[in-house]
This record gives sequence, structure tokens and C-alpha cells, in this order.
Amino acid sequence: MKTNGIDIIYRNYSKDVYRYLLYLSRNHHTSEDLTQEVFCRALKHVDALDGKQAKSWLLRVAHNAYIDLIRKESRSSIYDNDFFIDFASEETPESNVITQENRNELYGMLSLLQPNQQHAVLLYDVQGFSYQESAELMGITLSHFKIILYRARQRLRQSRETA
Repeated sequence: MKTNGIDIIYRNYSKDVYRYLLYLSRNHHTSEDLTQEVFCRALKHVDALDGKQAKSWLLRVAHNAYIDLIRKESRSSIYDNDFFIDFASEETPESNVITQENRNELYGMLSLLQPNQQHAVLLYDVQGFSYQESAELMGITLSHFKIILYRARQRLRQSRETA
């Protein structure tokens, strides 16, 4: 039963966890490794996972796994090279360029924001979480989340108008 439950959870949420980690790490391989780590942790708690809250729990675990990785790397003197490109892709070079340009534009816009504002925009506007789910994932109140998101959107509008 435990493996059947984790299979269902993996099928339903693995892509969301991967995309979230890809946004955080900006590295395909790191995202894959951390996604695997998240589901290894989920295997230990699969019986306690509720269908409604599984996605938010998994993304919270993903966020924590990413923070753990950052802490570990900051203590390490050896860093991965982020400039390697995944050449095994089945996509066309043109679509890869367009995707990369869109991703760079998004990262450029998000880099104007404070980290908590980036996180709020990512959770609500990119990942599609509700206000309540996003607030829970960030560990803040609903009203505080709405304020952060409002200020982030204001800053993005201002930067777009000046550009």
C-alpha cells in the first residue's frame, strides 16, 4: 500500500515539484536530484499525506531541500559549474533558444524583487497556488502574503513602465 500511495503522489505532483525546484536552482540536474530527494522523504511520510495538502507539503519539502543544498554548498569549497547545457534534449534549437530567452526575461524581472516577493510571485502567479496555499508554503499569514504579492506586482509594473 505504501508504494502504491507514493506512485500516485509521484504521478500527480512530480512535474510541479521539478518545475518549482528548477525555478529555485536554475539548473536541470540539480532540480532532478532534489526532486528525487523530495520523493524519498515523502516515502517516509506517505501514510500521513492528505490528498488535498500533499502538493503544498511536497513543495515545502522541496523548498527545504533546496535551502539544505544551498547551506551545504556554502560550506563546501567545490561548486558545480552551472554553464553546462543539457545536449540530450529532443527539442529543436529554436525552441530551446525561445524557452531560454523567456526564462531569462522572467528571471530578470524577478531579480528586481526581494526574495520573499519572488517567492510569492512564483507560488501564486507561476505555479498557480491559491492565496491560502501560497501563504502556508511561505509560513506567513494570508494578509501578509497578499501585501507581499501586491508590492511585488507594483514593483514589476513600475520597472516595466520605466523600461
